[in-house]
Amino acid sequence: MTDSEATEVPPCPRRGRPRVRRIIEGTGESRCYKPCCCLGEENEGVSLKPEEIELIRLIDLEGLEQEEAAERLGVSRKTAWRDLHDARRKIADALVNGKGIEMAGCTKAAEGRCPKCPR
Repeated sequence: MTDSEATEVPPCPRRGRPRVRRIIEGTGESRCYKPCCCLGEENEGVSLKPEEIELIRLIDLEGLEQEEAAERLGVSRKTAWRDLHDARRKIADALVNGKGIEMAGCTKAAEGRCPKCPR
């Protein structure tokens, strides 16, 4: 065995547990938001996952407790807590720094019907 064969490392498989499939209720069509004062500028944005949007809806709009929201999504309370805080951090970053917010899973953008998305 040569030195080059000994140092060759196989690709590392995904670490950790696989993500649990979330149960998400119907989503709206309007899925992208951008500050109106930055129309000509191409600022970076943040992207929210569908489960993060659903947690914001369940906890902040409907007023559910984290345990109830986690149960509705089909995940543990700790997973719901982590996803919720990631979503709130992304939203705060977008608001404070004037970034756009893109929702992953935007049906209009995926179908090429969104007038704002250059996809």
